[in-house]
Amino acid sequence: MSEVVPETSADLDLPLVRRARDGDFAAFETLVARYEGKIFALARRIVREEHDAEEVVQETFLSVVEHLAAFREDARFRTWLLRIATNAALKLLRKKRGLPTVSMDGPSGQDDDTPLPHPEFIAPWQESPSDLAGRHEIRALLDEALAAIDEKHRVVFVLRDVEELSTEETAAVLGISVANVKVRLMRARLMLRERLTRVLGEKEKQALPHRHDAVG
Repeated sequence: MSEVVPETSADLDLPLVRRARDGDFAAFETLVARYEGKIFALARRIVREEHDAEEVVQETFLSVVEHLAAFREDARFRTWLLRIATNAALKLLRKKRGLPTVSMDGPSGQDDDTPLPHPEFIAPWQESPSDLAGRHEIRALLDEALAAIDEKHRVVFVLRDVEELSTEETAAVLGISVANVKVRLMRARLMLRERLTRVLGEKEKQALPHRHDAVG
């Protein structure tokens, strides 16, 4: 289990943020160097294409330059930055699809009240998830599986489980409720686990799931 980093450790960014806000370009460059790799990885998992991810990185830091004076120190700089990057990535996706930029939330504000999906493939994994997590080929499989699930679940999983934002921070980044974050995260985990199990599971030990027909 990874160590939980104290909230106060995020304040290490603040001296650089304050200097950058006062016009210290070297401080801004340090922030860019600290976060550009993370922003690229986040964007790559959302938009999937490398050149699009590079565009998201550029747009993110241009937006930081324009809005740094508006950054409120009651939020973590990293959370604020990931919010900008996520919005830039989603905006790019919708632009490419010819769709308007809209909230990740549904019209009612609670669009995740349908039953959770039941897996079609159930089997024990050949290795433990903790042993698999550090392997390069497994990370590639995860990225491939992430690309196959829908956008709103993929983004929540990336922010919550990959970037390790809190549930509340993820909700703030996406502008959705904490309840929606929890449900979407559970859905994403179920979908990803099934996809990965098809590759990593021991097929000779596969168990057929019970069928649950929807009622009503």
